[in-house]
Amino acid sequence: MRNEEFGHIEVIKKKHRHQTYWDMFATWVGANANNGTWYVGGVIAACGFVTASTTLVIVGLASYTLLALAGYMGYKTGIPAMGLTRASFGLRGSFLPSLINLVQFIGWAAVNTFIAATSISYILHDLLGWPVYGKPGGAKGLVLGILVMSVLHLLSTSMGERSVQIIERLGIILVFALVIWESIIVFQQVSLSDIIAWRPPSSAKMSAGAAVDVLAAFNLAWVTAASDFTRFAKKKSSSTWAPFLGADLGLIWFALIGIIATIATAITLEHFDPNNSDPSTIASKLGLGILAMLVIIITSTTANAVNLMSAGSALTNMTRKFSLRASLIIVTIVSVFVTFIPLFYSTFLDVFTAFLDGIGMVLGPEIAIFLVDFYFVQHQNYLSDQFTRKNGVYWYSNGINWSAIISWALAVCGYWIIKQIPVLADTVGATPLAMLLAAIIYNCLAKFAKKERPAN
Repeated sequence: MRNEEFGHIEVIKKKHRHQTYWDMFATWVGANANNGTWYVGGVIAACGFVTASTTLVIVGLASYTLLALAGYMGYKTGIPAMGLTRASFGLRGSFLPSLINLVQFIGWAAVNTFIAATSISYILHDLLGWPVYGKPGGAKGLVLGILVMSVLHLLSTSMGERSVQIIERLGIILVFALVIWESIIVFQQVSLSDIIAWRPPSSAKMSAGAAVDVLAAFNLAWVTAASDFTRFAKKKSSSTWAPFLGADLGLIWFALIGIIATIATAITLEHFDPNNSDPSTIASKLGLGILAMLVIIITSTTANAVNLMSAGSALTNMTRKFSLRASLIIVTIVSVFVTFIPLFYSTFLDVFTAFLDGIGMVLGPEIAIFLVDFYFVQHQNYLSDQFTRKNGVYWYSNGINWSAIISWALAVCGYWIIKQIPVLADTVGATPLAMLLAAIIYNCLAKFAKKERPAN
């Protein structure tokens, strides 16, 4: 029986790839060197400097090893990330990881937009005397900031992957300038020895395991987006080493600044409040001025260019009708509305931590299955002509690979159970263990259920 087409996937051939090592490196530095990473660093500062910085480096290196592995998948196949999940979850089953990616990247775009809009409210305060966000009447400046950021995001993604490349080249220069400037200001006010010696109050102290889960939820998001960009890489090293080094540099440098600046602010004010972790508040308290706020706004745009591109790719895989450009416009508009959600809660931190918990629970198992299928079950041998074939190799049972779905569901349950066991949740964290569980279950189920492939 002739196999019918099931949607369309754009496969980028190697002769059409144009991204250099520097382009890919800049993309992944820009993806992490932004206000969201700064904010995450401020959140885990509640562990204390030594625990926070050590956990940051270990989780970063581990997470972006997975990014490199996922990046190679894009280079080898030329297929976007959510398109690749058709091989592991099935042509219809890939709706699940696509939905997870759509939600999480719209969420991350909203997070970065909210932080940048807060910076705009500070600028409006300095220029026009408007109240800053968090003060009575401050919502006015924040709302205007959200609308301004939304226009910038539409412009930054207007030409698809090419516009992302351009915005990242500009953003990386500004990011480095800001982080160096802030480092100088911080250490003029507080010594490194004071920062290392600082201890958070017991009421606000975060465990190492909780920091692992926060960082994993943040870092692993990029793993599911790797192929969307590395499929344009000219060389293998550009798809593996460039993302690994670029993402780690952006993460460690900028999150470390977030840790240091948050602790320095706590020492200066003689009071630690995790709600003061956002870059705008810290920059204001350190006296960095309007220029710092402008750079925060620009770096938000560079990060969201990647977020929105990945969300658009996920939507395209789910609908199989919208072009990537149309999907980008849709997800950008949706992210505008999502950005308003924190206004209905007591603090942005509450919304942010709830978002991280949800993402970590569903994302880690998905990634484990995604990678195990390619490297251990299929032995790096994906058939590009089968990714759109109804009744083909990746059709499984009516388009769904139940081995992947069951493994994912069991690992998600495992994550929740581990969270209830302090000896595990407070030390190792739930995310690594849930991923290991998903990998083992899927590898066993997939190999047990693997049958002879039908002829093409």
